[in-house]
Amino acid sequence: MKRSTLIHCVVLLLLAVFAWVGWVAAASRPVSPLVGKPAPAFALEDLNGKKVSLDSLQGKAVLINFWATWCGPCKIETPWLVDLHGRYASQGFEILGVSADDIDRSDPAKLSAEKKQIARFAVQAHISYPVLIDGGSLGNSYGGLDQLPTSIYVNRKGLIVAVQQGITSKSEIEANIKKALAN
Repeated sequence: MKRSTLIHCVVLLLLAVFAWVGWVAAASRPVSPLVGKPAPAFALEDLNGKKVSLDSLQGKAVLINFWATWCGPCKIETPWLVDLHGRYASQGFEILGVSADDIDRSDPAKLSAEKKQIARFAVQAHISYPVLIDGGSLGNSYGGLDQLPTSIYVNRKGLIVAVQQGITSKSEIEANIKKALAN
C-alpha cells in the first residue's frame, strides 16, 4: 500500500471518529426538565425603565436569551441572534435579551453606570430586540444560569420547547427558533 493511501485512510478514520464522538455528545446532551412546561412569567425593566413582561408577547414565539457584557461566548452569539431576529420577526418571533450582569439598585449612580455599560454593549452589537436588566433575578425560575449564554425557546402557546446552555451553532439556534414558531 502506498504511503499516501495509508495517510488518507488514517485521516478519514480520525475524521469519522471525531464525527461519531460529536454525534454521541449531542445525542447524550440531557433534555432540560423545563421542556414541555409553561415558561415562568416575569416582568423586567428595559434600559429605559419600562417594564416588559413575557405575557405581553403572548401568541409570539420567544427566545429568552440570558447573556452578560463580560461573557465571551455571548459576544460571539449576539450577531447571530441579531441576524435571526431580523429574518424571523415578521413571522411572529421575538427575542428578549436578558442581561445577567450584576446591578446595584441601592446605589443610583452605580445603577446608572451599569445600565450605560449594558446599553453600550447593545448599541455596539446592533441589538434590535428588547434588552432587559436584572436577569439574575430570574435565574432560579429558569433552572439556574449555570452557563452563559443560556437560551430558552418558548412557543406561541407559552410552552418551553428547547433550552440551550452555553454557546452553540447558529444553525442549532435557527432550528430551535423554527421549532418555537411551528408549535
